[in-house]
Amino acid sequence: MVTAVTLFAVMNLCVKGLPQVPAMEVVFFRCAISLVLSYWWLQRLGINWRGRPENFPRLAGRGISGTVALFLFFLTVQKMPLATAVVIQYLSPIFTAIIAMIFLGEKLKPVQWLFFAISFTGAALLKGFDDRVSWLYLGLGLLSSLLAGVAYNFVRSLSQREHPLVIVMYFQIAGVLLGGTFTLANFHLPSPGEWALLLAVGITAHLAQVQLTKAIQGEKVGIITSLVYIGAIYAAIFGWAIF
Repeated sequence: MVTAVTLFAVMNLCVKGLPQVPAMEVVFFRCAISLVLSYWWLQRLGINWRGRPENFPRLAGRGISGTVALFLFFLTVQKMPLATAVVIQYLSPIFTAIIAMIFLGEKLKPVQWLFFAISFTGAALLKGFDDRVSWLYLGLGLLSSLLAGVAYNFVRSLSQREHPLVIVMYFQIAGVLLGGTFTLANFHLPSPGEWALLLAVGITAHLAQVQLTKAIQGEKVGIITSLVYIGAIYAAIFGWAIF
């Protein structure tokens, strides 16, 4: 999970460097690159990318909720200070744990509730101390966190049912379809530097997504997603040193 968080931090840094590229276009290229890599990898392993028919509703749910969450997150990364956008996104473990408790029957320890309360309070204080954070993007960031929590629980529910790459594949398919529809109507031709950053976004995101999926499948979702808070440290360092 630490590897996944580190790779996602690099991806976020690349996204922050693409302010002129529409967020949904970034989603499209990120998912398109990962889709190609996932399909190639599944072919090498001899695994059917479609998965089991009975799992399709959950796979589709994971793909759609994850794609919308990703779009909203990229939008906040582009429009808000990097560290702030990441901290808000990393409220997702709170939603993940609550959803897992309700629908998957996972139990939460009292100390987890304490950490969640501290995290939520910290995110709320960001609005008060940083006038660059608008209510609109704060709300979109919270919605992104909620949808990410939904997506993580779909992954957890598929833990013993599908190969991690199949789950990742459906996420990328949803991203290509939804992102591609927007991109066709609002295409921004990337510069050479933007192409390089988009390629980096796709590769790092793919590697991170595979590691994240494996981690969630192997441990309680409320516990494993709590480790994403490490990413807030990376974001603060990158935001201070670069932006």
